[in-house]
Amino acid sequence: MKTRYKRNLYALSEDEQKKLSEKRVCIVGCGGLGGYLLEYLLRIGIGHITVIDGDCFEESNLNRQLLSDENSIRSSKAHTAKKHAYTVNSEVTVHAIDSFLTENNSEELLKGHDLVLDAVDSLAARRLMGRQCAKLGIPLVYGAIQGWYAQISLIMPGSGMLDLLCGQHTEPSDKSALSFTPAVCASFQAAEAVKYLCGRECVLDGQILYVDLIHMETELICIQT
Repeated sequence: MKTRYKRNLYALSEDEQKKLSEKRVCIVGCGGLGGYLLEYLLRIGIGHITVIDGDCFEESNLNRQLLSDENSIRSSKAHTAKKHAYTVNSEVTVHAIDSFLTENNSEELLKGHDLVLDAVDSLAARRLMGRQCAKLGIPLVYGAIQGWYAQISLIMPGSGMLDLLCGQHTEPSDKSALSFTPAVCASFQAAEAVKYLCGRECVLDGQILYVDLIHMETELICIQT
């Protein structure tokens, strides 16, 4: 066991730690959720991480996006994520894709991963990602935020859960996001991802966790598919 992972022990077994080092995970989006997801997965020791985002940082990102700072404005989010990753854990292989997920590239970019993590901020991108994950047989850890609120779920291929979560909704006009909300959402996503990758029981398989940071309440809701 390497020294950098010793504080993981007992919470994780040595076998689980080794298993994580062999896994391939894809994070779609390097903004609010994606920056925190990358940080958590780097530090816990996921062996291979792909980050996908065709956007660049702008000033409005500074209130919440971990990878943004005043020097990174107009810089590629994906390339900034990769550069940051090697300052945190140079043993992790990080592949940066400076492109948005599209109908033309989604199969090629997502295939071969053990798990995909949702860090997008649009329903169209989320629906595309969900369709492709279902086609490829890859589980998806869903995460969405708005203001003080977050939703998290584990969507297994063929479950149809994402269709129920997104439905026929249009893009929301309220895209508020506070500094701490993506960190909370990403923490739950990362925890569920690690349990899945280690082969443990995943509470959010078939359920959605609703987090209300105004009232400090959580609710676990069973989704009927």
